[in-house]
Amino acid sequence: MSNRAIVLFVLRATGVAMLGALVFVFCPFGWMAAIHARMGLGTLEYTPVASYLIRTLSAMYAVLGALLLFMSSDVMRYRELIRFFGAIAVIGGLAVTVFDAALRLPLWWTALEG
Repeated sequence: MSNRAIVLFVLRATGVAMLGALVFVFCPFGWMAAIHARMGLGTLEYTPVASYLIRTLSAMYAVLGALLLFMSSDVMRYRELIRFFGAIAVIGGLAVTVFDAALRLPLWWTALEG
């Protein structure tokens, strides 16, 4: 598999996965609360701010997923943007790992997210 093929696969697989967050922009809050409880994270109480933050973060993930798919349409043309996005993803991943540890989130969560 060539480097270009690997980049295409990563961009497209990650883009599609991130687009999956679009579901949580529109789903009932009860779905999110049930998933939260099933993950062993306790009770997720409804508040307007919590709902707003969950939904806008989900929308942001979906937009970034669409951007990744768009960038995969011409890897050479967007290579500098892809490199920039990759650098931000690495730095953000490290920061999120620190946040997760400080918040004492489950280890499986930290491993998957960071």
